[in-house]
Amino acid sequence: MPELLLELLSEEIPARMQRRAAQDLKRLVTDGLKKARLDFASADAFVTPRRLILVIDGLPERQPDLREERKGPKVGAPDKAISGFLRGAGLDSLDQCVKRDTGKGEAWFAVIEQAGNATHRVILDILMPVIWSFPWQKSMRWAGSKGRYVRPLHGILLVFNGKAVSGQMEFEGGVVAPISNSTTGHRFLAPGSFTVTGFADYREKLRRGSVMIDPAERREIIADGLAKLAAAEGLRVKDDPGLLDEVTGLVEWPVPLLGKIDAAFMDLPAEALTSSMRAHQKYFALLNADGSLAPRFGFVANIEAAEDGAAIIAGNERVLRARLADAKFFWDQDRKIPLADRAPALEEFVFHAKLGSVAAKTRRIAALAEDLAEDIQGADPKLARVAAQLCKADLVTGMVAEFPDLQGIMGEHFTLSDGKVLAANPDANKMAEHYATQGPNDGSQDISVENSVSQVDTLTDDEVRTVGKAISDHYAPQGPNDRCPDAPVSVAVALADKIDTLAGFWLIDQKPTGSKDPYALRRAALGVIRLILENKLRIRLVPVFTVAMRRYRDADPALPGDGNIANDLLSFFADRLKVHLRGQGVRHDLIAAVFALSGEDDLVRLRARVDALTKFLDSEDGVNLLAAYKRAVNIVAIEEKKDNARYDGAVNPALLVQDEEAILFNSFNEAIAGAKEALALEGFGAAMAAMAELRAPVDEFFDQVTVNADDAVLRANRLRLLSQFRTTLHQIADFSQIEG
Repeated sequence: MPELLLELLSEEIPARMQRRAAQDLKRLVTDGLKKARLDFASADAFVTPRRLILVIDGLPERQPDLREERKGPKVGAPDKAISGFLRGAGLDSLDQCVKRDTGKGEAWFAVIEQAGNATHRVILDILMPVIWSFPWQKSMRWAGSKGRYVRPLHGILLVFNGKAVSGQMEFEGGVVAPISNSTTGHRFLAPGSFTVTGFADYREKLRRGSVMIDPAERREIIADGLAKLAAAEGLRVKDDPGLLDEVTGLVEWPVPLLGKIDAAFMDLPAEALTSSMRAHQKYFALLNADGSLAPRFGFVANIEAAEDGAAIIAGNERVLRARLADAKFFWDQDRKIPLADRAPALEEFVFHAKLGSVAAKTRRIAALAEDLAEDIQGADPKLARVAAQLCKADLVTGMVAEFPDLQGIMGEHFTLSDGKVLAANPDANKMAEHYATQGPNDGSQDISVENSVSQVDTLTDDEVRTVGKAISDHYAPQGPNDRCPDAPVSVAVALADKIDTLAGFWLIDQKPTGSKDPYALRRAALGVIRLILENKLRIRLVPVFTVAMRRYRDADPALPGDGNIANDLLSFFADRLKVHLRGQGVRHDLIAAVFALSGEDDLVRLRARVDALTKFLDSEDGVNLLAAYKRAVNIVAIEEKKDNARYDGAVNPALLVQDEEAILFNSFNEAIAGAKEALALEGFGAAMAAMAELRAPVDEFFDQVTVNADDAVLRANRLRLLSQFRTTLHQIADFSQIEG
């Protein structure tokens, strides 16, 4: 059956937009074909830096004819109804309609027949709105047209059933791009135009014209080519899937090459070298066998050149040399001033207009990190405080100004460079004076010479490394797939930083709304959750939130002091925890059931409860007990509404006249006692097992006991007994939150 080939040739499409654009083109065109009653066998989309390509196979040559019968008013209906019906059906008179018996009398039916149009004409009608309304992340307008596209279009290739679909793509009367069966090859290697008759012909001629249309093929050639070049020198390419994807979108004819890094730059921190190469030049870092950075880099040219690309290699080495010279200058200059001596400059950096400076934030973090370290096994409170005081100081360095992605990382390098005595300098008095003149102290730190970072005791090499690592790690984790710190001091500082941020923004009521989260507070909360769960930290969140908020209020008494703010922040964490655990396959309703228990703000304990509840509800006893719970709750709710009364009072044992209800009452007491004993020891599985013992007596009760007895006193007592069933199960979770 006929094949459709479409190519949109333009200026270079940004690499980050290409994959989504190919998917959108396929979706929009195929949706248009379906609406136009045109079936097809298959559809594939491809993308290069300059081309969006779509091939659809198995299309008919024409649309199928359309015959539709539309029911109208009854025969003999008023003229006004008849006229409205004819107008809606696009008919002139009843002569164009037929009568049919509907079983309730005769009615008029309009028979609308529409001949199918030629497929190539239908395609043109589909394409114009697709092209000019394409959902680019960013687009542009040119040549006075109101149509938008990501970059100026050079041409549109459209071939159907082996023949060109020629014409002009117009928008509001302005010719924007010609439509033909002609295209061009590589911009530099094969700039001449040629015509094609179908996808196979198109793909072959483009390949001869130095264009690979399949991104997967280009990606494989780049990865394999760089790997072989590196292996020939005993090296390997640093794994970087994101960069590989980006470079794949920059070239139509990939040619992998290697260049050299001057030895003078190899004493730069490896991260600075890698960042400079990756962010600005799209170069790949190469590693030695021991994992250290090698003095080589990989890159991808878009053309084949003479002498194995010697001139291209030399040009890229020259460009990198200039870039690394800047990095080396900043590195050398920054190390002349100890990191701690840079801390006073943070007073000039605004954290938030309502929350003070970054310097004030570091003082709060230091106090909170020291508090948290007391509850983190292996964390030295003194080192946590020192690391927190220094964690933001690299923001005022030239290296971080040049490479913003290295904040924290450069702080570690500067710490290691400063050595055993962190900034033991003669200007400590000036530093303390500087702090003292910058406004009110937040109350969390004694700003004196003795307590300044510059005056900390001499640290051992291991302690310096610990502090440096904590500075580097304190921003992490920055997402669900980012590495989570596990070094105790690093965990304390990372937690303090994120909790301080959340506490502050909650105090000024700057919470995330809908899809808007300008301060990345959801990410901060997820970071706290991961730090606690993955390190199994037994930390009560509400008291920590309360302390963090109090330190803000100590510095600014105008901030609200409502204790409910900490609980509101905990509710936000509950929502984030649901999202996090749902990604791990945990049911959100089970999280809600456990979180509904008042005072549960220990995430490790909460996760253990959820896991035990999940296991329990996967068992036969759990399923049946949940069903019995819902039955009991529904009965009590119905009767309470009907009687306008509450049945949550104490059960009178003297009124338990049947053995089944007496046994159930005793079972409740035993289950509560067993659950409380198990919960006190955090034996959540044992608590569930205690509840599982209720299954048999509950089943017997419902089989043998009539709840709505004729005797009103017995009825009320039995309803209170069922209400106690709810109270019993709520010792371990709020079962009303559980679905199913």
